[in-house]
Amino acid sequence: MNITVINGTEKHGVTYRLKEMFLTGFRDSANITEYYLPKDCPNFCNGCTNCMIKGENTCKDAEYIGKIDRSLLEADLIVMTSPAYVFHTTGAMKAFLDHFAYRWMPHRPAPGMFGKRAVIITQCLGAGAKSAAKDIKHSLSWWGISKIGIFTGALMSDIVWERLSEKKRQELTRKVKKLSQKFARIDYTKPAYTNLTVKARFFVCRLMQRTLHKNDPEYLDGKYWAEQGWLGRDRPWKS
Repeated sequence: MNITVINGTEKHGVTYRLKEMFLTGFRDSANITEYYLPKDCPNFCNGCTNCMIKGENTCKDAEYIGKIDRSLLEADLIVMTSPAYVFHTTGAMKAFLDHFAYRWMPHRPAPGMFGKRAVIITQCLGAGAKSAAKDIKHSLSWWGISKIGIFTGALMSDIVWERLSEKKRQELTRKVKKLSQKFARIDYTKPAYTNLTVKARFFVCRLMQRTLHKNDPEYLDGKYWAEQGWLGRDRPWKS
């Protein structure tokens, strides 16, 4: 089993501790590859749209993005972590997600993403963790992933693990271990079910790509969909 972890910060704080607890049940049986942002994806997307129009290999940051993309595609489970910064994910995580615009369904989603599973781990002082998780879930869903587990922790008293009350530490530990156990019981030899929301998005994008490909057979996105067989009867969740 392969697990790819994208850490939205290099800081080893509360989010890091929760992620480590989640991974405890997998360490003896899984190959775990971790990336820390911004170290492993240090640059902002500058909106050049080269990845969408000319291909992902033309991205100025292709050396970073290509490596992580391959790791995500090889993963049976994707884990995304981020503390909440002003009710949203970290800037480094947002910059990372921007780089993967070409993997969104209206462009060139990877067939293998439709059968994958993912977990999002967020926390904050008070409100905001759910909003941060939503930022990440939005992208994962548009990549084609349906099975997404979410952990959101509200610290309420302090942002330093050692200064949290024993009761709060036990509560967070119990919740994240429960999520870990749930995902550890899954049979990863079988792809995850693709839900109706993802399928509906796919069919809307398919209609768009059929028109684009008809008008310009060399248009990169439409050509990609045609090569995958998605403009015909093939579907990524049936591969």
